[in-house]
Amino acid sequence: MKNAKPPRLGVQLYCLRDDCAKDLAGTIGKAAEMGYDGVEFAGYFGHPAREIRKMLSDSGIAVAGTHIPFETLLGDELMKTVDFNLETGNSLLIVPGLREEHRSSLDAWKRTAGTLNDIASKIAGQGLRLGYHNHTVEFAKMDGQVPYELLFSLTRPEFLMQLDLGLAEEAGMDAVGLLKRYPGRGYSIHAKEYSRTKPDAYIGEGDVRWGEIIRTCAEVSGTEWYIVEYEMQKGDAFENLRTCLENFRRLFRAEST
Repeated sequence: MKNAKPPRLGVQLYCLRDDCAKDLAGTIGKAAEMGYDGVEFAGYFGHPAREIRKMLSDSGIAVAGTHIPFETLLGDELMKTVDFNLETGNSLLIVPGLREEHRSSLDAWKRTAGTLNDIASKIAGQGLRLGYHNHTVEFAKMDGQVPYELLFSLTRPEFLMQLDLGLAEEAGMDAVGLLKRYPGRGYSIHAKEYSRTKPDAYIGEGDVRWGEIIRTCAEVSGTEWYIVEYEMQKGDAFENLRTCLENFRRLFRAEST
């Protein structure tokens, strides 16, 4: 891990959704000014793909992926979604959760895993990758099984595991163990803190084992993007995200020197 190349750091724009709704281009620009390498979208607020691409180009920032509803990948919607993302320059599609009917039982999870495999295969030829972002519900056992583990045991290795570290910690899961169990699938990770005693903790101030996470992501997971997320409504949202960015960089330096 010594002298390891720093990963790219992105910000999940859902944290800045009110600002995005008012001025998406300006918000992307501020993310770049703070020092973020990329932005991960959670909606486009009515802007067409060509405008999104220009916003990214004008700010000099990369697109680090997008969170999109599962339904936008089904049937005739799939090619519309593919075309939109190709035009924006995005290559990473992340499903940020599922409706009840797609996760109501182990059989539902198995069917969903099959569908996600099919989608991942279809879009691979277009240079796009597919992944899944957890909340906490995926870790609640069903008939003795953890649905999250079932999903990744049934999906192909190129289907990405965008593990939300804070939510995994909140659910009582071993995030380091999950990353090691599915090597090479953590291309993009959500860097979110969780603290049992300090709900508004910034990255590095809570219970997430950042040192172990950083080493595992570098040595096992093939992580290229850490997507910073901070959703507590306190103070200035941009300053909160700046603090998280600075804290993460300090943590990474400590592990690589």
